[in-house]
Amino acid sequence: MRSLYRLVAIALVSILSVLPAHAVLGPESFPAAFDELLKNQNLANPAMIVIDGNTGAILYEKNAYSQRKPASVMKILTGAVVLEHLAPMSTFSTTVNINPELKTVIVRGSYDPWISLDHNTARKMSRASLPFIGFRTMSFVKEFNGGSLKNYKVIYSGLYSKDVSNLKAFWAKRNFKPVMKSVSDETALMALGEQVVAENSPTVAALLEWIMLWSDNQISERLARLSAKAAGYGMDEKGVDAVFRDILAKLEIDDSKLIVADASGLSRKNKITAKLMGELLYKLRQDEKYSLIYTGLPIGGVSGTLKTRFLTTAPTAVGLVRAKTGTLNGTATLAGYVQATDREYVFVTLADEIPKGNTALKKARAAIDRVLGRIAAPNIPAEISPAS
Repeated sequence: MRSLYRLVAIALVSILSVLPAHAVLGPESFPAAFDELLKNQNLANPAMIVIDGNTGAILYEKNAYSQRKPASVMKILTGAVVLEHLAPMSTFSTTVNINPELKTVIVRGSYDPWISLDHNTARKMSRASLPFIGFRTMSFVKEFNGGSLKNYKVIYSGLYSKDVSNLKAFWAKRNFKPVMKSVSDETALMALGEQVVAENSPTVAALLEWIMLWSDNQISERLARLSAKAAGYGMDEKGVDAVFRDILAKLEIDDSKLIVADASGLSRKNKITAKLMGELLYKLRQDEKYSLIYTGLPIGGVSGTLKTRFLTTAPTAVGLVRAKTGTLNGTATLAGYVQATDREYVFVTLADEIPKGNTALKKARAAIDRVLGRIAAPNIPAEISPAS
């Protein structure tokens, strides 16, 4: 393994040694070079900031205080509040009990954000399976009710309305049409009979990794609201707004230009600044508590929503960029970390004034990739050299 590492390191040194002198920019070159690069009409006057990952010093900024649409870069804030308020190794449970005397099914959840409609997918990804919950419940109702599905009711707590609708539709297709009523968790607990189903979600850490890697909007929204609940706020937009501002206040980041409409970035009403997001990324990187955000981010040309990026646009940056992507019609954003020869940089690029359509989006992404390609370079240990 050491020999392989040595060969790779030597190869990288050799490659870098034959690159043009201007291929990798140093911090002192950022202002002039980036000003020129960001004139690219495909970026349409973006907001950008670059921060030294070691010192926190701002090395470059353009429109950094301008309110811009973040798109899914908003999920960085979600990740921060999730790790602030939810235990990474905790899971969300969904149980079903049947009380034959009351002819009642009791579904007691904990707001599992990722119940699957497909059983095979659920088992493959360690998710709760709605088909399993549905079929097993029906089977035991028949067992307790002389083979009949009639005259039973269902009370439930801790379920999202969408999951309730899915469960109701699943049963209706199979001629189980109970009256369903939402109750408090205390009421559900008091009515418990014999447990027939116990399903669990993946860990919060695994859910967060999925959000960062694949930009899942529903899980992001739900985990942010659960974080708001854990912080003592409501599970709604106001609660999300409050918990987002709390984490920024804790990290001493100005939130005066933040507008929160959701936790996923889908809404065009969301607004952040490159300065806010840059400071957030820098401070999250300094605290081990939030390390799952960094490790969960897609890697350029390697994984997640960045798997196909940089391969042709900036090949030298492949494997050196960890970042959250963001996409709306007319908006291309990217925020995260880029490895340079002797340090790591924090960067945020918010291009939310580009023309609408896929062609403009692809051009904007390519332009962003090329900008990062000018500062990305592998950090090769000093003791490794071609001559050794």
